Amino acid sequence: MHGPVPAGWLLVALCAATGAYCLMRMRSGVEEQRRAAGGEALMGFGMAVMAVPAAVFTPPRWAWPVYAVVFAAAALRALWTVRAARHHLHHLVGAATMVYMAVVMAAAPPGAHHTHGGTGVPLLTGALLAYFTGYVLLAGARLVPAAVAVAGAVGAPAGWGDRPELARACRLSMGIGMVAMLLTM
Repeated sequence: MHGPVPAGWLLVALCAATGAYCLMRMRSGVEEQRRAAGGEALMGFGMAVMAVPAAVFTPPRWAWPVYAVVFAAAALRALWTVRAARHHLHHLVGAATMVYMAVVMAAAPPGAHHTHGGTGVPLLTGALLAYFTGYVLLAGARLVPAAVAVAGAVGAPAGWGDRPELARACRLSMGIGMVAMLLTM
């Protein structure tokens, strides 16, 4: 990731923590939640690796095609599950965005700080920025009522893997991370 080193490390920490929480969610008793958490953990850790500041570590040229293949497989899996549950469409968009970013980084000349060349934002990057910005705003708005409802709930506390407000916060933080990564392209 090109950009300020401290911001890059904050993004790495955010994405890695999100990936770790998603791994914890995989222990949920609800099968659909476990399945979604696995894809989200892959996305969180993949984003953390891609967000490592370029001033600290520049991946070898062969790493970007590997990222593209891994996330293309995740996108195909998400495409397969979209037919059963529409909310997997966001997973498909996220995985496809990771493929796009890996392909752009693979095509960039070594040491390039602006991977697209020229001025302006490419149409696809702009469309993805608009999508993820909208997603972040919507996810943030949905998070507030969930936190209020959980705070007022009475009964046995839910396990860490079954807390809907934490799962929403996890998705929100990954959306914020995706916006930050797209802005640095």
